[in-house]
Amino acid sequence: MGMAKCLESAEVCRAGGGTVVLIGMPGSGKSTVGVLLAKHLGLGFVDTDILIQERAGRRLQQIVDEAGYRELRRLEEETILALVAGGSVIATGGSAVYSERAMRHLGELGRIVYLKAGCDLLAARIDDYERRGIANPGGQSFEEIYRERTPLYERCAGAVVAVDGLTHEEVARAVIVAIGGKSIG
Repeated sequence: MGMAKCLESAEVCRAGGGTVVLIGMPGSGKSTVGVLLAKHLGLGFVDTDILIQERAGRRLQQIVDEAGYRELRRLEEETILALVAGGSVIATGGSAVYSERAMRHLGELGRIVYLKAGCDLLAARIDDYERRGIANPGGQSFEEIYRERTPLYERCAGAVVAVDGLTHEEVARAVIVAIGGKSIG
């Protein structure tokens, strides 16, 4: 990647609020792609799942097991509303879209990009979704969670990047194009 193209893409990002927010299902690549984007654009990186774990002093699944999925969603909203991450790439938890307040705040921080992955790809990436710390009321299959969340992601996103068949690097490049930067490869 040429330095001029990287800087040009970073300027596009900064002009759009300074932050790129990645949303999508668990397993869609938000954290991995987020780190790559941050490197390409010269921005910081924030993973809200990690922030939640640090604040709570427990893993996501422990929060769900001990206090329930609603508590995880509450912590997620609280964590997102506390963000003041200018000039960053933010990887959100998959259930962030359940909070209108959180999504409105993220939209004020920057550009929201939905990493759209097919259910088959997600199932292949996640072996045991019931132990992954996914905030849901229980009794739902992964496919049901996928069908429930997909329209929420689509409604909240300013841009959508389909990830099926792409490497994480290719997804990062597609996000840069989607936010108005030039191709970097």
